[in-house]
Amino acid sequence: MESFTATQDLDAVVIGSGFAGLYMNYRLREQLGMDTQVYEAGDNVGGTWYWNRYPGARCDSESYMYCFSFDKQLMQDWEWSGKYPEQPEILRYLNHVADRFDLRRNTQFNTRVIAAHFNEATHRWEIETDKGDKVTAKFLITGIGCLSSGQIPNIAGRDTFQGESYHTGAWPHGGVNFAGKRVGVIGTGSSGVQSIPVIAKQADHLYVFQRTPQFTIPARHHTVDKAFLDGVKKDYDAIYEKARWSNGGLPIDPIERSALAVSDEERLAVYEAAWKEGGFKFLFGSFFDIGLDRRANDTASEFIRSKIREIVKDPDVAEKLVPVDHPFTSKRALIDTDYFDTYNRDNVTLVDIRHAPIQEITPKGIRTEDGEYELDIIVFATGFDAMTGTFNRIDIQGRDGEKLKDKWAAGPLTYLGVTTAGFPNFFMITGPGSPSVLSNMPVSIEQHVEWISGAIAHMNEQGLVVIEADESAEKEWVAHVNEVAEQTMFMLADSWYLGANIPNKPRVFMPYPGGVGAYRQKCNEVTEAGYTGFTISKGEPAVAQ
Repeated sequence: MESFTATQDLDAVVIGSGFAGLYMNYRLREQLGMDTQVYEAGDNVGGTWYWNRYPGARCDSESYMYCFSFDKQLMQDWEWSGKYPEQPEILRYLNHVADRFDLRRNTQFNTRVIAAHFNEATHRWEIETDKGDKVTAKFLITGIGCLSSGQIPNIAGRDTFQGESYHTGAWPHGGVNFAGKRVGVIGTGSSGVQSIPVIAKQADHLYVFQRTPQFTIPARHHTVDKAFLDGVKKDYDAIYEKARWSNGGLPIDPIERSALAVSDEERLAVYEAAWKEGGFKFLFGSFFDIGLDRRANDTASEFIRSKIREIVKDPDVAEKLVPVDHPFTSKRALIDTDYFDTYNRDNVTLVDIRHAPIQEITPKGIRTEDGEYELDIIVFATGFDAMTGTFNRIDIQGRDGEKLKDKWAAGPLTYLGVTTAGFPNFFMITGPGSPSVLSNMPVSIEQHVEWISGAIAHMNEQGLVVIEADESAEKEWVAHVNEVAEQTMFMLADSWYLGANIPNKPRVFMPYPGGVGAYRQKCNEVTEAGYTGFTISKGEPAVAQ
């Protein structure tokens, strides 16, 4: 991109057309009247829910909260089928939104942005796609998702396997036929926990290759009826307002009781009731300190361990499934449907690869230290290069040609998780340093889109050209994110929150764990004080705000 002749000069370019990109497009185009171009790698809208079509793919936020709130009539018109929506239903919803607001009109599909360089002379982003498009834009905004760069471990012999192999995050749109097949699933994170019970019902035999046992809570998907969902619609404004100021972006009243301040009998009764109800209420609706105090956490962790031993009939298998090396909530809290029950099936074998690691993938299957397992299909439920991986796949360069990948080499540096110093007029929706994956994503996405569009509207009204985070504000924010993380269980496990699933990736806690409400308050304070921590100018010389 040394020489650049633009075919189009735009107000804004948005990368991605999932929840984030759709709403950003709507705000910029319909509310700010800006000339906006969206680029999307898939052949339709949907983002995460376009790519992740693996068996059992389901949201772990309740349906009535996993949607947009910006249009009240949309909220009233859409009918959810139950408690936790499955992938096809969420994709139908996002297609409905795209149709309703005509959001495909300025979206170019099957197109990846490969480079974006900031031109300091023109104060514009020069953007190039893999289709040869070359455009400039005043603003560059990413809606590329936190979990969108699939990670397949570099296992020896991977390319020699003669059967079929798939990553859960890039699933064939026509599906996969497991009938009569010997299937191996590598990984027991979220996509593994969701897909394993479904695959087990279809396959001749399923081998689960587990390195790390998981704490999971039953979803209890079928416990919500239409009458409840109809009742929600009558009170949507209050429900969403509570979610916006909550810890996790869900309308759950904060709990003030401590797990350490009640009797053993009362504590057990609370856990039993929360387990029976299922979902995130076990975490957010039991005791306030199970994510903060290791002693309190031990009571919750041990309760879940007892449930695993109770559900899984073979005691040897049960012990392999019991997490002992990390506390509950230190990794992503998982919601499951029949996960532990699946290990009672005759056609399911649990392979413990922590004690007998995978040596190689062979033409016929997978060989561990204990022997070879012959397979017809291998499913890599091995997760993503989270938070930063997709940014690193784009050549993003800011002032003085600094590459974002180089700036983030020791871990992502952002201010509020929405901007990064040295990269003017560049915004990230739910970037590293924001609540993002620790929250109900649509609530966080809407907050970010509205904050970004508010900043752009302010600039447009004032005739301002450049907005850029100050390095000092960025350093303070990164320090704050890490300070808050240190007070939680998150630092006590090797998780993708810290980049631990990617070889040689720096161990830095990436999302903001202080809560959606506290984060929203901070962003509001920044705005109300005239965008503290930013320099906004009409061009050179910069005028501090």
